[in-house]
Amino acid sequence: MRIIVETAAEEMPPILDAAWRDPTTFALLPARTPVSNAWVRAGLEQLPPSMQSDHFALLSSGSTGHPTLVIGSRTRAERLARTLHIQQQSDPVLTTPLSLPLSYSYAFVNQWLWATVHDRQLVAGGGFQYPGVLEQTLMGAENAMLCLVGAQASLLVKFFEGMSFPGVIRLHFAGGPFPGHRLDAIRRLFPNAIVFNNYGCVEAMPRLTIRVIGTSHEPTDIGRPIPGVELKTDSEGNLLFRSPFGAVAFYDDDGIRLVGDSQYIATGDRGERADDGSWRLMGRNNEIFKRYGEKIALPGLLKTVFGVWRGSAAFYRETDGFGEAAHVLVLAPTPDDGDLRSVLQAFRKNYPRTHWPLRVESLESLPLKENGKVDVTALTTHRDRHVHWSQRIESCQTSTS
Repeated sequence: MRIIVETAAEEMPPILDAAWRDPTTFALLPARTPVSNAWVRAGLEQLPPSMQSDHFALLSSGSTGHPTLVIGSRTRAERLARTLHIQQQSDPVLTTPLSLPLSYSYAFVNQWLWATVHDRQLVAGGGFQYPGVLEQTLMGAENAMLCLVGAQASLLVKFFEGMSFPGVIRLHFAGGPFPGHRLDAIRRLFPNAIVFNNYGCVEAMPRLTIRVIGTSHEPTDIGRPIPGVELKTDSEGNLLFRSPFGAVAFYDDDGIRLVGDSQYIATGDRGERADDGSWRLMGRNNEIFKRYGEKIALPGLLKTVFGVWRGSAAFYRETDGFGEAAHVLVLAPTPDDGDLRSVLQAFRKNYPRTHWPLRVESLESLPLKENGKVDVTALTTHRDRHVHWSQRIESCQTSTS
């Protein structure tokens, strides 16, 4: 068994090329992980003999929040790369610049494996840690496909506002709600790109649905399942999937769990099917909760915030002084008094007090994980948070009694 720890972007493609040619099953880990190589090796050694070759493993916290080694089949992954090529209209694409770590399943399959299967060029684009390098990469791009997560849309505007990258012809977003509030700016930056909203999870390896973005977009609309994928919800609205491309096994502190072909797997999201066969996300399981008897859905609240706020925003969960579940809004960058009033007025106009955040805080920029998603855990401990407004908990309780 082989363990590959991610290193510099330009060094990764040949390492992965060699690992994919070697039949021995390997694990690809982020540069920083909460688990040891010994823990990963123990998991790989517990795989049945049929999975000790021609498979690979990626690390995820999954829907449980605990480190999980997710095992995929190389044959299934290559079939998915071919399916995505058709669904994403990728024939004209010649290159794909990297802005995400390849240990992230989205970049691993949608970019590295896709480029390998279809003989396209993978480019070390620098990422948002090196915006100058990324700018030069995008300026020189021809017939390129760029893959981002939703949280990176604000970085696009921050670093590249007023620029244009006509050589990018396919633009993909995944890893969270589609940044519909940034769509006009995205169109200006990438005037020749077909824009896609992608939904999935590492357990799906990683794609479940694809949606082409038109002139406007409802962030909760994730489109229809790709061919072969089945979606359903349970009695509580939890979204489940069954896929011919998905993971074949999981390893965590409870040991190895094999996935049968007929088995449905939880995505960790809640969803609902529309009449036209498309699906809508209602939010992550931990983003939907009861507060003083009222159902709170943080994605809907975030949509309201983005209706009046052009910066970045995120919620983190907290318990109030009465032991009730609650939420805190963090804006970035620091809002002025007029911006703050607009946000508070949006809550007052659209929601009862139970839905208002406990506090409105700000940072100059939201902390991001290596894969570009907002690091919600870091939000709760960041020393530079500034509190702009706090809610009186007594009023909240009285209003719902």
